[in-house]
Formats: sequence, C-alpha cells, structure tokens
Amino acid sequence: MNILILGSGGREHALAWAALQNPKCDKLIVAPGNAGIAQIAECARIDIEDGGVVAEFASDNAIDLVIVGPEAPLAAGVADRLREAGLSVFGPSAAAARLEASKSFTKEICDACGAPTAAYGHFTHADAAKAHIRAGTAPVVVKADGLAAGKGVIIAETLDEACAAVDEMFGGAFGGAGAEVVIEEFMTGEEASFFVLVDGETCLPVGTAQDHKRVGEGDSGPNTGGMGAYSPAPIMDDAVTAKALDEIVRPCMAEMVRRGTPYQGVLYVGLMIEDGQPRLVEYNVRFGDPECQVLMLRLGAQALDLIHACADGRLADAQVNWADDHAMTVVMAADGYPGSYKKGTVIRGLDALPEDSFNVMFHAGTTEADGAVTATGGRVLNATARGATLQEARDRAYAMVDAVDWPEGFCRRDIGWRAL
Repeated sequence: MNILILGSGGREHALAWAALQNPKCDKLIVAPGNAGIAQIAECARIDIEDGGVVAEFASDNAIDLVIVGPEAPLAAGVADRLREAGLSVFGPSAAAARLEASKSFTKEICDACGAPTAAYGHFTHADAAKAHIRAGTAPVVVKADGLAAGKGVIIAETLDEACAAVDEMFGGAFGGAGAEVVIEEFMTGEEASFFVLVDGETCLPVGTAQDHKRVGEGDSGPNTGGMGAYSPAPIMDDAVTAKALDEIVRPCMAEMVRRGTPYQGVLYVGLMIEDGQPRLVEYNVRFGDPECQVLMLRLGAQALDLIHACADGRLADAQVNWADDHAMTVVMAADGYPGSYKKGTVIRGLDALPEDSFNVMFHAGTTEADGAVTATGGRVLNATARGATLQEARDRAYAMVDAVDWPEGFCRRDIGWRAL
C-alpha cells in the first residue's frame, strides 16, 4: 500500500513511524515532513491546504491512502476533494471538521444531544462579551472561536483579565480565529484526552492520554501546544470511559449523522473529569500533538490497520489490542517558546540516540541545513519512550533528553507528575 501523510510535526513523524512498522506499507511519502521524517520516508513540498494539488500529487504517485495530520487542511476541505477523486482518506469533511474549527458549533451539537459540557456564551462583539463576563464570576475561560493552533484559550483568574483577553482576541491576537469568541464557565477536575476512531457509524476507542499544556513546571505559565504527555491516563478507568462514550461521543456523532455530516476520522475528546463524571472541554478533529506520539509508540503496527479500517468504513470489524504498558513523551522546545524564539540553532547528539520499539526521538520543528539538524520551530523534538511502568518510560525519555546537545533548548522536568 502506498501512503501519503500530510503534515510536518511530531504527530506526523509518529504516524509515519507507526505506518512503517506495518508490512502493508510499501511506500511512504510525507508532505512536507521535517528533518527526522526525511530519515525514514520520502518528503514532498506541496501545498497541503490545496485539495486539488494534493489530489493530483496522490494520483501521480499511485497513493492508496491519505492520512491528514493537522487540522488546517481538514478545515479547508482537503479530505472532501480527495474523496471526490476516489481516494481513501483518514480525516473528516470540512463540514464535520467544524467540531474543531468552531467552538460555538461544538456547543450547539452538545446542546442538541444533551452532552455534558461547560455553560457558555457565544459573541461576535467585544462589548457584549465583556458585559457577559461582568455579570459572572472568575475564573472564566475565554476561547477564540476558530482555529488558533491550540493556543486560543485563556483561563482568566479575574474578570479584568477576562475582559483584556476579549480585547486581545477581537484586536487580532489570534488572527481570524478570534473574530468570534466563546466565554465558558471554568470547570474544575482533572483533564484527560480520549481518542476515538469514527467511521460515521462505529465509534472505536483507541486510547487515552494526559498532556501538559502549560510551559512551566508544576503546570505554571502560559498555555502552549503541549510540553509532554503520557498514556494511558489513570483517571480514565472503565466506568469513566463508558460514560464518555455513552453520554458524549456517541450522542454527538449521532447528531452529526442526523445533520447529514457524518464524522470520519479520529476524534480527540478533551474531557474534564470530576467525581467520576466526564464533561466535554473540546473536540479536535485530529490526533493531539504530543499525545499522538505516546499512542503510536504503544499501538505500533496495528495503528495503520485501524486507520485504514476507519478510512474505508470497516471499524465494526476492527479491534484494538493493548499491551499492558505505559509511554511518555517529553517536548524539547526552543528557549523563549511560546513567545519569540531563535531559529536555526544546531542540535547535536541525535545520531547516538537509541531507536527501537521502546525509544524514539520524534522530530517536530526541525530542518536539515548543511548536513546538520537545526531547530526551526517552537516545539522541536519529542523524546518518546515506553516501559512496563510509567516510571520506566519516564526514565528512558529523560535519558534521551539528557543525551541531546542543544544549549538553546529547554524542557519541563516534571512530565507525568500527576500520575507519578
């Protein structure tokens, strides 16, 4: 089978790694890829948000399956264009991708089917949003309605902070994503990420994880795209998982079918859990990054079979085989992230790292320049390891971090603290 993966981050490196574990993968192309992906697959420079360009490239390269990594091409309708061209695609239509592209749309779906989530207001003008905030209590959550690369969420500790966040969003801090805002009640509890494959009809859980969004140790400082993750999530026991499926995921997916926009792809279900009761924080329409890295290391070769079954509408016959193991990924980021950071710094020591089914250094924001791997993004490397226990996985991941020679980078030293 010839496979094309769209994307350039750590998530796509993990998807590529998992695909290559499966003997069904004959040829693998990743567009555009990164320096780490280029070591294991062919990379191609194409505009991955232009469905026509991607469809033509797939046809020219006899591609059998397209796996769409990030959310932007999905929101742009790339999966629709590929399906029109007769290709097998892993990723939802633009209409179904609104579950991530519009926070207010997700709230509307939850309202329609009674799925438990935070109380909210949706606003297109700053004055109305601020009046709503002033009438409530803090803390309060302010979200850019559109796609903001995982950064358009501000948890305001005071009403003044919340109003300032509204001004920031309507002022263009998150581009078009902040043209509308959603104000939510602050939910207490423990967060977890739940991943479910959906082929329109069948919902198949494929794993749980917990990630660390804040940049600083002890979960302090500003939100980032994610500084590390571990799997499985201890709080997602069988009872909580069953409730999340029965009260949130299945009703929402049935509502999508009822509206004529069935969902097909992976559904990232962000949950807040308190007293055994899950509530929906958000949906994403792709694997989380860095959660994908820990899931792929644990799933291995079967990940491709599951993705293929999802794309072809065969999930009713699929099952997931989990080893009784744990995985952790530690993000190495450029100094200054999530603010401004220097690009082009050289990373040394990567060649000496172990690479097997227990230890993989996934690349995110890297480029090869003059034979050296350089850092060109904010989140740059993902030291990912698995073990019989979470402590064992942690020790292996941090051993990889410590073996890398990159003075201009940093990481959090407490990934997994909640579980450990």
